[in-house]
Amino acid sequence: MNAFECLDRHLPLFAEARGDIEVSFEFFPPKSDKMEQTLWESIKTLEPLHPRFVSVTYGAGGSTRERTHATVDRILRETPLTPAAHLTCVGASRGEIDSIANEYWQLGVRNIVALRGDAPEPGAKYQPHPDGYRDATELVAGLKKVAPFDISVAAYPEVHPDSSSRAFDLENLRRKVDAGAYRAITQFFFSPECFSAFATRRQRPESRPKSFPASCRCRTSRRRGASPKPAAPESPPG
Repeated sequence: MNAFECLDRHLPLFAEARGDIEVSFEFFPPKSDKMEQTLWESIKTLEPLHPRFVSVTYGAGGSTRERTHATVDRILRETPLTPAAHLTCVGASRGEIDSIANEYWQLGVRNIVALRGDAPEPGAKYQPHPDGYRDATELVAGLKKVAPFDISVAAYPEVHPDSSSRAFDLENLRRKVDAGAYRAITQFFFSPECFSAFATRRQRPESRPKSFPASCRCRTSRRRGASPKPAAPESPPG
């Protein structure tokens, strides 16, 4: 019986798993009282797995800034879990981001997921804030000046849509690691071979971060004739 069957049958999650599996979970800040109830029920369900950390996302353009902060604060106060707050470069100056990071440190948050972020308007080209961090590399370096955070960054086995090549993607990941990132969490991918090839291509062994593959439960809509599709096509081998 797999983990999802356990959930559907209301059995303890990963009841049959060995004890050497380490996981983390990503949560979205709730937008309503009902969503908040669902979130905290999910947190309590996942808590017995003792995840290494749980991250809380940060909406495009900082649209969930307050809700992200409130969720991280509550996780820290009411659970034994280690929260990791998402921070992006979008829509804020360096001073604003540094202030948010300092507030997190004072709150007791030691883990940050540092991301460039996407433009607030779907499909729009990313533009850095005129007084802000230009990209995730600058953000990581800036956060390290605020406090000695444990920082995670993003990696892209299928290549970031804005990247010119796989080599550029790997070089960008190296820069983020050199700036102070400790681990990389991958974007979703749809075959284990894709992640294996990505792991093999990583360069400079002395600066390789720990890479954690992202996983998401996909629900199909076969009764409506639809099938799940990747957010972006897998790039050709090269």
